[in-house]
Amino acid sequence: MNLKGLEALRAFMEGGSLQEAAKRLRRTQPQVSRLLSALEDEVGFPLFNREKRRLIPTDDARTFYMRVQHALYSLDEARDEARRLREHQHQHVTILTAPHVVGALLVEPLSVMSEEVPTFTATIDSRSRLDIELWLGKEAFDLGITVMPIENPAVLVEPLVDVQAVAVMREDHPLATRAVVRIEDLVDLPLIANSPRTVMRQTLEAAFRRIGAEPDIRFETPNGQIACEMAARGPGLAVADGFVARSSLQPGMVIRPFEPTIRLGYVMMFPKFQTRTPLLTRLAGLIRQNAERQAGALFRPAPGAR
Repeated sequence: MNLKGLEALRAFMEGGSLQEAAKRLRRTQPQVSRLLSALEDEVGFPLFNREKRRLIPTDDARTFYMRVQHALYSLDEARDEARRLREHQHQHVTILTAPHVVGALLVEPLSVMSEEVPTFTATIDSRSRLDIELWLGKEAFDLGITVMPIENPAVLVEPLVDVQAVAVMREDHPLATRAVVRIEDLVDLPLIANSPRTVMRQTLEAAFRRIGAEPDIRFETPNGQIACEMAARGPGLAVADGFVARSSLQPGMVIRPFEPTIRLGYVMMFPKFQTRTPLLTRLAGLIRQNAERQAGALFRPAPGAR
């Protein structure tokens, strides 16, 4: 398909009007209109309803655009890579990880790299744990960070650090003064949990089964940060990945060790058939050091705990 027509469609869908699309493409409105008309002829179905000199995208256009935007984003990445190579920018890495990992493990190592290598740049592609597993082998990246289990023939997996689950709650919660929160303490208490497909949820339910009880889950979400933030505001207690809890920390939130110990194994992933550069090796080492330091800081004694 004509690439200029697809880019005109993206500019229109993102900008909402011919005028805004023309600004984004640095073209005139008649030029953009002709590109969209040509694209309609090419795809063979109406992309727009024309109402009072306005273009209204059809349902088919919206469905088509969902596919188009992914293809164009991939093309944008290819263009960026070509520009970096053209300008001899070989100090760039692409990192694939979950949102909470950025704050918990990446900010400090990236800052150090920027000081050590002034030309260092990075792209951070942030996805949920489930999306990472789905997209492995389909997206270009240099280094990935996620939680086990992970099995994909396209990547090499190296252990990073083990993190224990913690109990997260509001500071006035009945269990907030405990030095350790145990699974027995949670029986009949309202809980906020991750969705059933997540490792954290499955492990928590297994712990309840071992004591012959059922968790009273009032709210569930696929996002561990949301669960922690809700727990900090009081609708219930959350058992969460320690790094997720730490990255979600806010006023009024209390984090306590949880028993039985639930270990979450973080790993680094590298594309199997891609050469690991000295720059990437250095960054991976910094991430490992920071991960070990952050994991050790999770269980410092909390004031007032008993």
